[in-house]
Amino acid sequence: MATGLTLLPLMAMAETGTPQGVHSPLYSEPAAYTEASHDLLASLTMTRLAPAYAGKTSDLMYLDNGLVLEGGDLQTPDGYTSGFRLTAGFSPMNLPRLDLGAEFTYRESDEVPTRHADQALLVNTTTLGGSLVAGVRLGQVGFYAKSGFAEWEGDPVTQGEPLYMATTGTARIQGFGARLQHNRLVSRLEFEEIDAPSMAHLNLITASLHYAF
Repeated sequence: MATGLTLLPLMAMAETGTPQGVHSPLYSEPAAYTEASHDLLASLTMTRLAPAYAGKTSDLMYLDNGLVLEGGDLQTPDGYTSGFRLTAGFSPMNLPRLDLGAEFTYRESDEVPTRHADQALLVNTTTLGGSLVAGVRLGQVGFYAKSGFAEWEGDPVTQGEPLYMATTGTARIQGFGARLQHNRLVSRLEFEEIDAPSMAHLNLITASLHYAF
């Protein structure tokens, strides 16, 4: 009887092609995962995880604690201004379609034409800004708004103490935008304003179109 019980597992191993000397499990488990296609992964990333205020999906970083980081360079079409933007945000667990975040921006502008006391001058400006951002996603469409403050400093190309003192200060930032995504195609429209006459060159309406490969 003992010999018969020993032979039965060996016969089963021989029928399934298990190499001799390797113990086969008593049962087989189904695969825990399957390989997803590139299109499926891109669709899941953009549709479920991208916040309403997000720009290019390649700039997003998702942390284990649910925090979403977005960073990128800033460049105005006129070529006067360059800098970078960093946004950190999250979606509350009980409100998964709501996106909340904080945005930090740094901008440098070279030889921006402006006027002060009815006098034309060129100004180099540096701006640090911080804003709170809130957005909501409704299917493929997302809307968001931002509000905050910017600390700016102007340095006239032609130095003059009275003019220099007049080109420093704090101003309010406000803006809103919309984001539409369809599969891997993302379009974005945004308006942003800094409420200061010397910072009028930073008041922009921007539109972008991005296709993720």
